Amino acid sequence: MLLTNPAARSGAHTGAAMRAAARLREAGMRVAVISGGSAAESSALLRTALEVGADAVVVAGGDGTVALAVQQLAGTDVPLGIVPTGTGNDLATSLGLRDLDAHGAAAAIVRGATRVIDLARITRADGTTTLYGTVLASGFDSRVNDRANRMRWPRGRLRYTIALLVEFLTLRGMPFQVDLVSADGTTERIDGDLVMATVGNGRTYGGGIPICPDADLADGLLDLTLVRPAGRLRLLRLLPRVYRGTHTAIAEVETRRVRAVELSSPGVTAYADGDPIGALPLRVEVVPAAVRVFGA
Repeated sequence: MLLTNPAARSGAHTGAAMRAAARLREAGMRVAVISGGSAAESSALLRTALEVGADAVVVAGGDGTVALAVQQLAGTDVPLGIVPTGTGNDLATSLGLRDLDAHGAAAAIVRGATRVIDLARITRADGTTTLYGTVLASGFDSRVNDRANRMRWPRGRLRYTIALLVEFLTLRGMPFQVDLVSADGTTERIDGDLVMATVGNGRTYGGGIPICPDADLADGLLDLTLVRPAGRLRLLRLLPRVYRGTHTAIAEVETRRVRAVELSSPGVTAYADGDPIGALPLRVEVVPAAVRVFGA
């Protein structure tokens, strides 16, 4: 089953999805293309695909559409293929798949080599849960997401860069409480003002920004990155290091390897896989070896 997202990149997904489907059929595979008009409809179609015995699910879209698929595929042995046609495509990139490369994405599926990766589970205050594959953002970076999602132009990484620079003008610290369970099982509480707190299963968000540069999709842990307040001029000078992934050496940045973390901050919302998740507090925990994926 190949699921397309009609909203992904204003139609650019359509050609890539059809090229991928054609390549898979040339290799002797039976491919049914499905397209949901909403997240709920897409999820229902994915559930039906599993019920009728699909051997694999392929998603043509970005991280948000991929996130719909992992909700259904987690805990099964049905592999997930990705044709990256969205704005961010961070999980696809982590798997070695290039933006809008339908041939490369299809070739990875034809080869049949898969790997098992971790996911992260979010539990909201009301007890509802959701899974994500890349990064959860809260604080400054979630405000950047808010702004980027309201922008119709430009697309891709540049959109996040512009949104980041605009939000930077009103940058300030926010009171956070962070309760974490370290890799060795010890617990710790961190109280104080933070600019942002991110929890990475993968390395990047926003179309390739390596906010958690040492994260590993299959290590059974999450990478927590906390940024404390500093003068705007200092933080502005350090922004290039964020894009290079060298910011973790900065005094205002603290990183931890964790099994689980709870984030609390009044009035702060969170994003995961580029989509809004809800207001803090939220608990995030790793789900080791959760889903099987095709990679380059």
